[in-house]
Amino acid sequence: MVKSAILLLIAFLANLMLQLTSGYSLNKRIIYVTGLPRAGSTLLCQILRHHPEIYCPGHSSPLCPTVMSLRYNLSDNDFWLAQLDVDFEQSYQRLLNAFRGFINGWFAETDKTWVVDKNRGWLQHIETINHLDPNFKMLVCVRELGQIYGSIEAQHQKTLLLDFPDHLANLSRYDRADNLLGKNGVIGAPLNGIEALQDISPELQQRLFYVVFEHLMNEPSIVIQNIFQWLGVSPIKLDWQNLTVSPHESDSHYRYKYRHQTYSALRLPQKHSIPQRIQHDLQKNFTWFYQTFYPGLL
Repeated sequence: MVKSAILLLIAFLANLMLQLTSGYSLNKRIIYVTGLPRAGSTLLCQILRHHPEIYCPGHSSPLCPTVMSLRYNLSDNDFWLAQLDVDFEQSYQRLLNAFRGFINGWFAETDKTWVVDKNRGWLQHIETINHLDPNFKMLVCVRELGQIYGSIEAQHQKTLLLDFPDHLANLSRYDRADNLLGKNGVIGAPLNGIEALQDISPELQQRLFYVVFEHLMNEPSIVIQNIFQWLGVSPIKLDWQNLTVSPHESDSHYRYKYRHQTYSALRLPQKHSIPQRIQHDLQKNFTWFYQTFYPGLL
């Protein structure tokens, strides 16, 4: 009895020391929603909002670029660099605490433990996320590349008098696809981020859950319950014909080329007709993607 009490006391003290030496920590469990454009991230957030344990604003968040901008600017600050020279350990711990404190403040409006933050940029910062948030969970949305391009092209044809933010309207369909899938393109940049995930440690890869758009649309109950189980939250039953419409997200910022509409009922999207040579080049240039997520199409 006495021995057990001593062991419990030792465990308590060890845990207390760990908390004291690890500095300020996040007080939320963050679900980072990211991935390819037109791949269901808006729909996924709409669904996550139905869970009573999850707080989900429902629209894209500026938290990612804000945190990365803070890092960029502080790294060039002469006063801050001088503090690092005097006492690196304490100064760096202060920096870590400050970043975590900023993130805590970002979600201060909710008392729910689980919160969602949606931004495609998170894909590029996996290791930084892990440094700030060792308990992170990330949902990565993917979709067949031809249908992503087709979705963007179909919306462009409805808004021909408006140009893209990156001015692609004057290009041919083939050249527009080439730019969209380029290294810095709307599709290409997050696609490169997904490809780079193969280089991270197996431990970090276990923090990722890939949400395949076609699977989500065809078997929504299975996919969502698998996500809830992976997160460790309680299962809930959803009425797919009676969904709550998510808050409005600004589409004018994207010149109405990338709409973020949500609907009260789950419905399959129309299948887009893709020029044969564009589809061929997609499967040729991004074989790794199709081998990983759509091996049946090769």
